[in-house]
Amino acid sequence: MDVEPIRILIVEDHPVFREGLSTIIGSQPDLLLVAQATNAVEALSEFRRTMPAITLMDVRLPGSDGIDALIGIRGEFPCARVIMLTTSDSDGEIQRALRAGASAYILKSMPTNELLDVIRSVHRGNRHVSPEVAIRLAEHLCDEDLTTREMEVLSLIRDGFRNKQIADELAIAETTVNYHIKHLLDKLQANDRTHAVTIAIRRGLLHV
Repeated sequence: MDVEPIRILIVEDHPVFREGLSTIIGSQPDLLLVAQATNAVEALSEFRRTMPAITLMDVRLPGSDGIDALIGIRGEFPCARVIMLTTSDSDGEIQRALRAGASAYILKSMPTNELLDVIRSVHRGNRHVSPEVAIRLAEHLCDEDLTTREMEVLSLIRDGFRNKQIADELAIAETTVNYHIKHLLDKLQANDRTHAVTIAIRRGLLHV
C-alpha cells in the first residue's frame, strides 16, 4: 500500500532560498510541495486552500512577520504544524514563536539532511528546537519578562524620546517613567538607556 506523501507549504519571501527549499522537497519521494507563499496574508490563504501537513515559515516576512502568520494559521487551525525558519537566534523571537505554538524553530544554516529529519519528526508529532537555539534560550531562561508599560517606555527611548517627553506621550508622571526605566535596566542588566535599547534589539524584543 502506497503511503501518502507529507504535504508541505513554504512561506518564504526570498526567491533563492524558496527555490532551494522547493528543490530539496522535490527530491524526496515522501514529501510533496503543495503551495508557496511570500507573506503572511498569502500564507493563511494558501493554508486554507491546500491544508498542508507541514508549513515551513520564514520568521522575517514583509509586512506582518512569520510569527503573526503562525498565530493567524493556528487561530483557525489549532492542529497546524509549523516549522519556523530563521537566520536569527534572538531569544525574544524564539520565545514568541514557541508560545504561539510553533512545532519547531530552526536556523536556515541547518544541513539539508537535518532539515529533512526535522520535517519528518514534526510530522510524527514531535517538536524540535535547534541546539544553537536551545543554548540561546537557556542563557535567558531566568530573565524576567518586561511588562507592557516597560516595553512602551523602551520603544520611546529607542525613538529618541527624553524622559519628560515619554511622560507626556504616555500621560504618566516623569517619576513613574524613571521608575520603569530603573526596572527595565535591572531586568536587561543594562548600564544605561542606550545600552538597554541595544540589548533589547539584539534579543529580538525590539526592532530597529
